[in-house]
Amino acid sequence: MKLIRLYTNSFKGLSTESWMLALVMLINRSGSMVLPFLGVYMINHLHFSIENTGVVLSFFGIGSVIGSWLGGFITDKIGEYKVQSLSLLLSVPLFCLIPVFNTEAGVAAIILLQSIVSESFRPANSVAITKYAKPENITRAFSLNRMAVNLGFSIGPALGGILSAISYEFLFLCNALAALLAGILYIIFFRKRNKLARLKVKKVYETVELKKESSPYHDGKFMVYCLLCMVFSICFFQLFSTLTIFYKDSAHLSQQNIGYILGYSGFLVVLLEMGLVQVAEKYFSLAATMFLGALICGLSYALLGFSHHMVTLVVSMSLLCVGEIWALPFMSTITALRAGKNNKGAYMGLNGISFSIAFIITPSLGTWIAEKFGFTVLWIGTGLVLIIVAIAFYCVVPWMLRHKRVVHD
Repeated sequence: MKLIRLYTNSFKGLSTESWMLALVMLINRSGSMVLPFLGVYMINHLHFSIENTGVVLSFFGIGSVIGSWLGGFITDKIGEYKVQSLSLLLSVPLFCLIPVFNTEAGVAAIILLQSIVSESFRPANSVAITKYAKPENITRAFSLNRMAVNLGFSIGPALGGILSAISYEFLFLCNALAALLAGILYIIFFRKRNKLARLKVKKVYETVELKKESSPYHDGKFMVYCLLCMVFSICFFQLFSTLTIFYKDSAHLSQQNIGYILGYSGFLVVLLEMGLVQVAEKYFSLAATMFLGALICGLSYALLGFSHHMVTLVVSMSLLCVGEIWALPFMSTITALRAGKNNKGAYMGLNGISFSIAFIITPSLGTWIAEKFGFTVLWIGTGLVLIIVAIAFYCVVPWMLRHKRVVHD
């Protein structure tokens, strides 16, 4: 009963807007079947080599870097409402165009453009979460949003594995339809709320001289923190590229089973995230939470270096889910705590860039190591790097937030 009460209490106090942002994210991510299967699509359907596939996938990361910077910059200029609306609606035709291209250069170009548009959504969405969440609920608001992402991710790949066995075109069409539905719902719900928020901000500008705040690019401590986030992401995001290739070529899983295990990971995060975040906020410091998150992720990948058995794959994925719960939402919270009131978009954008750079490096680096040295070296090496990152987080987070007020529920 105590566990059930803890879990239900983790949802209390969240605003209606936070729930709606999560619903929009759920619909959008339920159609996100493309990314986990892009590597398999290019190798099996377009007959690209593993190495060329890694290079093409890196263009998603390049677009993500540009999109994160652009989204953060524009959000501080025109507001998160317009950026999110445009990103969702413009993604629709771009998803439909992906199957038109069948060369390395063509696929790389359309993935680059689509990534710029879709990834500009992330910093704007993060700003919206901080805007509509109560200060004491900010981590749980981010967790609710991530829970929606993972619930969508549990639905999307499972369905994507089935559809890709029939036709890869279904994947791109479903992504487009989900982005369209999410965009329409977001605009309908937040249009009036955005106007009211703009009026309030206008009154503040008329009555108070707002302090000009510095750029995150001049914040040395935050740059060090973002570097650690980038290294963590390079290791973690193999979930979306190298890991699926490993499942297919080394563990000999079918596309349906790959979809099921990815769907299981999303379902497990949905089931555990709010409760585990509540536990972390109650019993751990931010530094300890980040340490545990990175450490557990490292152990999950290292396990794959010793066995390809299905039980090992499931245990590894389970640990990875717990690790990401105690790392990813708190990265956003730490960023929000470090930022000022008027430059949150820029801070969220820069932190988003650290993830985006990982999308550039991870596919090429992961596939290169796997091809030259084998997956065993890749997974054990990934585990060791994440252990080092865990120790670094434990030292850097208190140093960066020393003079910042940290709010807990």
